[in-house]
Amino acid sequence: MAAVVGTQALRRTAVYVLKVLAVAVCYYAAGRLGLLRQLVVERAVVTPIWPPTGLAVASLLLLGVGIWPGIALGAFLVIASISPPGRDAAGIVAGNTAAPLCAYLMLRHVGFRTELNRLRDGLALVFLGALAAMLISATVGVGLLVLVGKLPLHDSGLIWLAWWVGDAMGVLIVTPILLMLHRITWPPRMSRWKEALVVTLVACGLVPLATRSSVSLLFLVYPLLVWAALRFRLAGSILCALLTSVLATIAATEHIGPFARLTPVEVMMKLQAFNGTMALTALLLSAVITEQRNTRLSVEQACQELVEVLEHLTAGDTPPSRAPTDDATGEADPGEADAKRPERREPPP
Repeated sequence: MAAVVGTQALRRTAVYVLKVLAVAVCYYAAGRLGLLRQLVVERAVVTPIWPPTGLAVASLLLLGVGIWPGIALGAFLVIASISPPGRDAAGIVAGNTAAPLCAYLMLRHVGFRTELNRLRDGLALVFLGALAAMLISATVGVGLLVLVGKLPLHDSGLIWLAWWVGDAMGVLIVTPILLMLHRITWPPRMSRWKEALVVTLVACGLVPLATRSSVSLLFLVYPLLVWAALRFRLAGSILCALLTSVLATIAATEHIGPFARLTPVEVMMKLQAFNGTMALTALLLSAVITEQRNTRLSVEQACQELVEVLEHLTAGDTPPSRAPTDDATGEADPGEADAKRPERREPPP
């Protein structure tokens, strides 16, 4: 018996270590991906979108709070890949770990659902998970850089803003995508694959035009987001937002299209304002549409049940009892349904 318990404990430890290492590797890969496109503002290098923060928040929501060592290890690996770790490295790692942890705790406190099928879930992710929690990483990181003399104090305000928005954008774009991929069933059901193909083709043609045209055409992206959200909800809107953010970031770092002839500060402000409003539109609009759809389906189901009860009462029969549903799946328990189904008696000859 003791050998079995020891084997199970060893297996749980091995699984936990593998999860921590997997999160660290994914965090490092996301960090290297985010560093591919950078902006130089006031002699400091900033990333418009920092994907590791979104990955960290999603990992905590899906795997639990015990996965935080993987986030810390991944953050340290990213810092070490940029330059030799200095006196500020430990503090920056702590800030980059504490911010997702704070986001996780606040989201759990307000009853956040990873399905993002309610408006309150979208608002919680925006204001608690992104805007509020990422204040920690930006404040700690910029503060330490100022203290060790790597960043002048008079430039710290703009760098702090860029750091905060970049971390928040990672949560707004990357976290919903990872939560959506975790729920999806493979192969995915495509009941409207023709319309999905049309949306994809329109996005592949419209988004590059809007982000690279010398005429300011960024506003053309919003009707596409609305269309994708109305027809495909979160899956459509957030993927369109991701595509647009990536292409807009590439155009901004290359100073082409609507970002040409702008100063580095103006490029940063325009890009982050555009990415932020677009991510907010995609996330909140899809949450509202999903919540309204679920409400409509609930009302339709209640009306159908009422019609069935009225039909049985009109015929003089006993209304059938509704089988209890499973709280997790919402499906009826067949055993309970058979036990509670009334016996049908044959009429006398």
